[in-house]
Amino acid sequence: MLIRGASGVTDHLASLGRRAWLPGLLVASVLLAACKDGEPPPLPLVALEPALGGERFDRPIEVGAYPGGRFFVAEQGGLVHVLRADGSDRRVLLDLREHIDVEKGEGLLSVALDPGYERNGYLWAYYFAAGEPPRSVLARFEVVEDAVDPATRLEVLVLPQPGYNQNGGAIRFGSDGMLYLSLGDGSAATDPFENGQDLGTLLGSVIRIDVRESSAAEPYAVPPDNPFVGVEGARDEIWAYGFRNPWRMSFDPEGGALWLGDVGFIDNEEVNRVGRGANHGWNVAEGFGCLTPARECDTTGMTPPVTAYGHDAGRCSVTGGVVYRGDAIEALRGVYLFGDFCSGEVFALRPPAGDAEPPGERTEPVVLVAGAGLVVSFGLDADGEVLVVDYVDGAIWRLTAR
Repeated sequence: MLIRGASGVTDHLASLGRRAWLPGLLVASVLLAACKDGEPPPLPLVALEPALGGERFDRPIEVGAYPGGRFFVAEQGGLVHVLRADGSDRRVLLDLREHIDVEKGEGLLSVALDPGYERNGYLWAYYFAAGEPPRSVLARFEVVEDAVDPATRLEVLVLPQPGYNQNGGAIRFGSDGMLYLSLGDGSAATDPFENGQDLGTLLGSVIRIDVRESSAAEPYAVPPDNPFVGVEGARDEIWAYGFRNPWRMSFDPEGGALWLGDVGFIDNEEVNRVGRGANHGWNVAEGFGCLTPARECDTTGMTPPVTAYGHDAGRCSVTGGVVYRGDAIEALRGVYLFGDFCSGEVFALRPPAGDAEPPGERTEPVVLVAGAGLVVSFGLDADGEVLVVDYVDGAIWRLTAR
């Protein structure tokens, strides 16, 4: 079973088995250089410490802050847990096991709290649905006293899928109150259906919808300022397109830039800063070149990634991360942190200042810390400090100053 549409991830998981980590801190591998005038400060030495009291989970795929100083952890198999920072008072918040497919499909893919959660109790989930035909679902649930009422399930979007992998995806809410959902092209390998370049399908895109007044009669509305509203042949919901499998994305808390990791196929894992109405290239381009290097391609009007990296050193599949805005590690403020699913590395990328253009070339990621297991997701606590999710060992790590 494939957690994401990355080439070779299934075999990689099978060969890894369950890893045993040494106790204590997992130490960073950053080499500090002298800071010259006008240059940004060097990256700090950091470490990974067990979070949530060292609690383990079954194939966790997401973690986030929950009211009352607590946290939620979502598992691919369909359970969402809530617990305190020390791991105590763990309970099941949501049980989706009867609704999802984890045998052929990818199970539960993302969970998010509604911006008005403390008032309305709405919990959002994106999952691959059980039964036929293949389809993924965005649904809303209502939480009452730390438990979901099953009768409140509202299917807001049901998306037919051509296959059982590369389905995305991440639910995120912008500062505008709109729901953003990243969707894979839904196919295998090189997108034979060319969904990534087809504005007539939601597959291979990031969509933006208004769910503030969702109901069975009108599950969502389309914001009138979406870039393709009124464009003939285009889906109004699309915010940006040209993605293969945008597994994880996040908004920068300062400025609102939307960052996304797009899982590659041949030898390019991409980090993208998503633009309104932008075509991010798939399946014409991958990284900074043509998908098939031996063939010419026209990338006119396409937006390249901020950076891309290859599949050497045990790397296979990018996991989009977060821009650090916490206070505990001052030298990391404004740095984008992301990971690789197979290598267990957490990388650091300092975004271009102001309106400066990104380097526009494939670069070697700067390894901030290694040994994080199979890095499947990143999360933030209420103070903006970073949590890292290890898929195979079920651990949640906290990034700390060393």
